[in-house]
Amino acid sequence: MTWTLPTRTGQYVVGLAPREAGLVAIGWGPSAGEAAAPVAATSSFEADLDLLPLEATALGTRNVHGAELVVRRADGVRGARLALAGEVSVARDDGGTHLVCPLADDVLGLGVTLHLRTHPDHDVVEKWARLENRSAEPIEVLRGWGGAFNVPAPGGARVDLLGGAWSREFTPFRASLEAGTLSIGSRQGITSHTYAPVVTVVPAGTDGAVRSAQTDGAVHSGGTDGAFRSAGTDAPVRFGVALAWSGSWRMALDAVPFADHIRVSAGPDDESGILTLAPGDTLTTPVLAGVRVEGDADDLAHAWHTYQATLARTRGPEHRPVVYNSWFATTFDVRVEHQLRLAEAAAEVGAEVFVVDDGWFRGRTTDRAALGDWEVDTDRIPGGLGPLADGVKALGMRFGLWVEPEAVSPDSDLYRAHPEWAHHVAGRPLETLRHQYMLNLGLPEVEEWVLGTLRRLLTDTDITYLKWDMNRSIADGGRTAPGGDDWSWRHTQAYYRVLDMLRAEFPQVTVEGCAGGGGRIDHAVLARTDVVWPSDETGPRDRLSIQHGFLGVLPAWTMSSWVTDLPDLLDQESAPASLEFRFVVAMAGVLGIGSDLLAWDDATRKRAASFVDLYRSIRHVVHTGRTRRHGDPADAACAVQYTGADAVVVLAWRRADADLALYLRDLEPDARYRVRGSDEVRSGAELASDGLPVGWTWQDCDVLVLDRV
Repeated sequence: MTWTLPTRTGQYVVGLAPREAGLVAIGWGPSAGEAAAPVAATSSFEADLDLLPLEATALGTRNVHGAELVVRRADGVRGARLALAGEVSVARDDGGTHLVCPLADDVLGLGVTLHLRTHPDHDVVEKWARLENRSAEPIEVLRGWGGAFNVPAPGGARVDLLGGAWSREFTPFRASLEAGTLSIGSRQGITSHTYAPVVTVVPAGTDGAVRSAQTDGAVHSGGTDGAFRSAGTDAPVRFGVALAWSGSWRMALDAVPFADHIRVSAGPDDESGILTLAPGDTLTTPVLAGVRVEGDADDLAHAWHTYQATLARTRGPEHRPVVYNSWFATTFDVRVEHQLRLAEAAAEVGAEVFVVDDGWFRGRTTDRAALGDWEVDTDRIPGGLGPLADGVKALGMRFGLWVEPEAVSPDSDLYRAHPEWAHHVAGRPLETLRHQYMLNLGLPEVEEWVLGTLRRLLTDTDITYLKWDMNRSIADGGRTAPGGDDWSWRHTQAYYRVLDMLRAEFPQVTVEGCAGGGGRIDHAVLARTDVVWPSDETGPRDRLSIQHGFLGVLPAWTMSSWVTDLPDLLDQESAPASLEFRFVVAMAGVLGIGSDLLAWDDATRKRAASFVDLYRSIRHVVHTGRTRRHGDPADAACAVQYTGADAVVVLAWRRADADLALYLRDLEPDARYRVRGSDEVRSGAELASDGLPVGWTWQDCDVLVLDRV
């Protein structure tokens, strides 16, 4: 028996495993003909379940791959042997197709329900599981992952990762995998700067090149790409897998010799804690999402972006405004007179929201004190935040505020009153990073305190933009009470509940997610915030590289990007970038400004205002159009193309006096496009075959807009 789950352009097919031991992947693609084919046992040393591409496996079941479920009974025995415990049901409606497969181990008293879901608006397959303790004894969940994707790769595969560190997030890395296990993840209580919880698997095969990267001394769009090609098509095939979990996590790619597939599974990090299910308790795992495309890396990015659009409440400007943030202009010296002068300048250049960053609350004059004491400093802001917000609104802008709700300073009234609220392990000294501790949000009393604090701030003052920061990881997570092994799970679930409260009770508030830059970004965060901060590095050339990696898996409408006056931390060899270059980099996502506007002269502010006007005229295309990257920031020149229904926007940059010809893709061949500012009209086919030269309106960058006529 088989079940088919249709996607936007294809289908995902599963069947019943031998001995009704769960579900097995049968097909994935346009005709479902290229999934991991079941491998039959070839000797008496192998059982029928050993090499099968099962949807989920448990320790205790015959399968040579690593298990997604590892449990331990009260008597210390590990393992579960799952079998079908009812009918497999498939529900179909306008919301898509949802398959539910009930499994159980009656000896253990454990129920496991597998869930698979697809939607006609995108090509992503979602998987998760629900565990239930039906016994009279507690069951420890040592690993609770929601399933796996079995990628057909008979000759091995290339694995594309995004990793890095603070200030260099979303750096692309590659690894080859033919046999063995590749594992990435985080034990820091957040997704971390080290790896993003997403991978691309490109089965080994022929070259998937579209166009040579260098021709006749000019830089052209396109590139080479080693990729497996789908039978009957010239398009390379690639698979993406992403985990929706914002705490400690682990992703494993397992290639067993002669299995002909690579198994990709992921979930909360099993080295960071143990979850205990009391009798009657249930647990729902995070969602694991997978997608298959025939095309290049940007085609895969588009498939992810299409799915991520269904996670967003809106992609409109009301929750993606042009932000001015006063941090770099003031740091901790927040005084109402200075803030209002900055607000006047911000309004002059066209900002839509004015955000007061760190330093607005009492005692916060350095980074060594006062986190947790979220009361306005009335010595520096007389009358409180209300009059300041009123002054900002009188200038035609909204008012925003920075908070770090999960943090507490050792030198704070909150910590002195509640030292037990900080993450720590009993008997060990607390670990101080950045002069701060982390509150254990998994404690009910801490969650209630955070909820109450945010409700008070948002109710007492007309705040419609909230920048939620988290400036250190939770490397020393733990609780003094027994059962503290579940700290990461509880902290993350409470974080979601607080964000859900903000969305439900304060829908007018735009929430920006930040964790020292890109330290906590995943699908679960995208579903609960409006924009995210990819990196604390705002130097324009470094930021261009970070954004290049970001856009490969995440959409422009979530990518907060600022213009600042700061130099690059890493690229210190290139010539200083112009103001125009900085603006065009920031216009690639959700534009913000962080420069000290009072240090700019009138002419500079007028130039800035013209860029803000230009950005606002193309914002709808950048945020809703199809994204395609041309070249790489390491090249002499590169660009990003956004293709909308009524216009195409191209942002281009160069390091030297390089020429750039763009062979635009994703256009309708017969459609006609006029280059804004000229009388030139060309067809989509001509723009794809003949190329579009970049004229370089400014020395090191350009913005091209093609209107459909």
